[in-house]
Amino acid sequence: MQKGKINVKADNIFPIIKKFLYSDNEIFLRELISNAVDATQKLKTLSTAGDYKGELGDLTIRVHLDKKKKTLTVSDRGIGMTGEEIKKYINEIAFSSAEDFLEKYKDQAGSIIGHFGLGFYSAFMVSKKVEIHTSSYKKGAKPVKWSCDGSPEFTIEETEKDSRGTDVVLHIDDDSKEFLDENRIHGLLSKYCKFLPVEIAFGKEKEWKDGKEVETGKDRIINNVKPAWTRKPSELKEEDYLSFYKELYPFSEDPLFHIHLNVDYPFNLTGILYFPKIKRNIELQKNKIQLYCNQVFVTDSVEGIVPEFLTLLHGVIDSPDIPLNVSRSYLQSDSNVRKISSHITKKVADKLMEIFKNNREEFEKKWDDLKIFIQYGMLTEDKFYDKAKKFSLFKNTENKYFTFEEYEKLIKENQTDKDKKLVYLYSTDVEKQYSFIEDARSRGYDVLAMEGQLDTHFINHLETKFENSRFVRVDADVADKLIPKEESRESKLSKEEQDDLTAVFSSQLPTKPGFSVVFESMDESGSPVTITQSEFMRRMKDMAEMGGGMNFYGDMPDNYNLVINPNHELILRISEDKNKAVGEELKKITEKIKPVDDSKNELEKANKDKKEEEISQEEKDRLEDLNKKISELQEKRKEVLRGFGKENKLVKQLIDLALLSNNMLKGEDLTRFVKRSIELI
Repeated sequence: MQKGKINVKADNIFPIIKKFLYSDNEIFLRELISNAVDATQKLKTLSTAGDYKGELGDLTIRVHLDKKKKTLTVSDRGIGMTGEEIKKYINEIAFSSAEDFLEKYKDQAGSIIGHFGLGFYSAFMVSKKVEIHTSSYKKGAKPVKWSCDGSPEFTIEETEKDSRGTDVVLHIDDDSKEFLDENRIHGLLSKYCKFLPVEIAFGKEKEWKDGKEVETGKDRIINNVKPAWTRKPSELKEEDYLSFYKELYPFSEDPLFHIHLNVDYPFNLTGILYFPKIKRNIELQKNKIQLYCNQVFVTDSVEGIVPEFLTLLHGVIDSPDIPLNVSRSYLQSDSNVRKISSHITKKVADKLMEIFKNNREEFEKKWDDLKIFIQYGMLTEDKFYDKAKKFSLFKNTENKYFTFEEYEKLIKENQTDKDKKLVYLYSTDVEKQYSFIEDARSRGYDVLAMEGQLDTHFINHLETKFENSRFVRVDADVADKLIPKEESRESKLSKEEQDDLTAVFSSQLPTKPGFSVVFESMDESGSPVTITQSEFMRRMKDMAEMGGGMNFYGDMPDNYNLVINPNHELILRISEDKNKAVGEELKKITEKIKPVDDSKNELEKANKDKKEEEISQEEKDRLEDLNKKISELQEKRKEVLRGFGKENKLVKQLIDLALLSNNMLKGEDLTRFVKRSIELI
C-alpha cells in the first residue's frame, strides 16, 4: 500500500471545493456521471480506432444506493485506470485526462465531456470519504483502490476487481443525508443526465402487483441516449418533434411550431427551440430553455446565450463551444456566445418568414399566440425588428390581418389628417369600446385591435419607427375629432348658451373620477354626449399599470372629458327647455350683472394708464367690491342652471348613456338608469 499527498497548488483546497467551487452541491452527481460517460466514450473511440480489440459488452453506467452503509456508488465499464493514471489524473488536481485524450483522438472524440479535471472532487462536497475501485482496459494492468477522507492525504493499493471500468464509492456525510434518498437521486439523474449518450441504470423498474408496487427484474434506465436534437432534421417527422416536446414538458399544451438548430461552423451548435402557447395576462416564464454541453445538462438560465426576447421559447440548446466556469453553471461572455446569439436570432426570424411566405393562412391562425414573441423581439432587438417588420401583422377589429405595408396602403387615403400625418386608430378592448369603434367605422375609418400585453409599449415603439404617423385610441376623442381635417363645423349654440349648458350638465356629473365639460361641433347625427380621455394621459397610465417606468402618471387621478355636441337635436331641446323653465330668472340676474359690469369696465378704463401706486385705495376697494358682486351674481345664475339640470331627466339620461358606453355606470346608478329609461319610454 502506498500513501501520499494530493498535489495541489494551494493549501487547504478541500474546504474551497466543498463550499465555493460549485454553485450548488447537487451537481456532484452530474460530474461523476459525466466522468463515467467520458470513460465509456473513450473505450468506444479506442475500439473504433482499432486500439482496443476486446469485447465492449454491456456499457450501462449503474448508480447504486445503499442506505445501510450510507454509500452512493457510480459504476462504469469504460477504460478504467492504472495505478500510474490515478496518480496522474486524480492526485494532480485540475489536470484533466480528457485533455490528453482529446489531443490524441481529436478527430474521433467529439463527445468527450471533461474540461477541467475538477469534476471528480465535487464528490467531497457531500462525502466524508471517497473510494475509487478501478481496473484498466490495458492488458496486464492490476486493479487498484484509491481512498481519501477529504484531507490532502490519500491511500492507493492493489485490490480485486473482476471487470473493466471504475466504481466511485461515496460515503455520504451526515450533513448531506438527503443524497441517501432514492427519490432525490432519481430527481437529480433526471435533471442532469436525462439525455446522456450512454445508458444509465438506477434501480429496477416497478409495477403494481396485488395492490402494491413491486420491483421487476428490468433495469430502470433514466435517460434517452438519442434525443431528437442529436439527430438530423431529415431523420425526424413532425410527431418526433412533438414527442420530444412532451418528454421535456409533460403537461404542456402542444407548441405552435419548432426550429431545429444544426450548425458545425464557425461554432458547434445543435438544439430544438419551440414556440409555446402563452395565455394572455399570465406571468411569462423565462427558464424553459435548457442548455447542454455534449448532452450534459448545464443550466436553464440562458440569458447570456439566447437573446432576451427568445427566453420566452422552450427547448434545448447544446454546444461544446460555449465557455463555462469549472462548475459548468455560469456562462462567460466571449465572441462565440455573441455569434451564437446572433445566429439563433437569425434562425428564428428566417423560420417565421418562411412560414409566413409559404402558408400565410396558417401563420395568421397562429398570430395571436406568436404576437407576444415577435413584439418582444421588435421592442428589444433592432436587428430582429428589421427582419420582423416584413411579417409582423396588424389585426383589425374585424379580425382581418395586414402587414405593416398593406395596412398603410389601406388607411392612407381616408386616415391622413390636415397635417399630412397618417393616423392609426386602435382599440384596447373591442367589447368595451364597441360604440366608439362603430362611430369610427361609420366614417370609413379602420380600427386596429391592440389588446395584447405589450401593445401599449409596442405602439410607442412604432411611432418612433413609422414616418409622419401617430396612433390614437378610438375613444380618445369624438369620432369627428380623431382625425382632424381642414373643414370645421359651426355650432348651433352661441358661446353664452354653451356656458349655460356647462353648468346644467355639471350638476349631474359624478364627483369621481373628475370630469371637464367641453363642446365639440359635430354632425347632427353624431352622439349628443360622449366621454373621452386624453390619448397621452391614458397611454402613460396604461404603461404605468404594466410597469413601464411611468409610475408618476399611474399615481395621478383619472380625468375625463364630457364632450357635448351642440348640433344634436337633444342638446338643442335641453337648451330650449332651459330657456322656457328658467329663462326669465336668468334674464333678471343678467340685467343685474350688466350695470355692475359696466361700472367695473369704466373704473378699469380710467385707471388703465396709471401705475399701481397711483391708484387710490378707495378705487381699489371699489373695484374689489364690484368684482365680488359680479361673482355673487354669476354664482347665483349658476345655481339656477344647476337647479334646472338636477331636475332634468334628459340631462341625467344622456350622461348615464355616455357613462354606460364607457362601462363606467355600475351598481345603484345603473339600476336608477334602467328605471328612468322605462319611465321615459
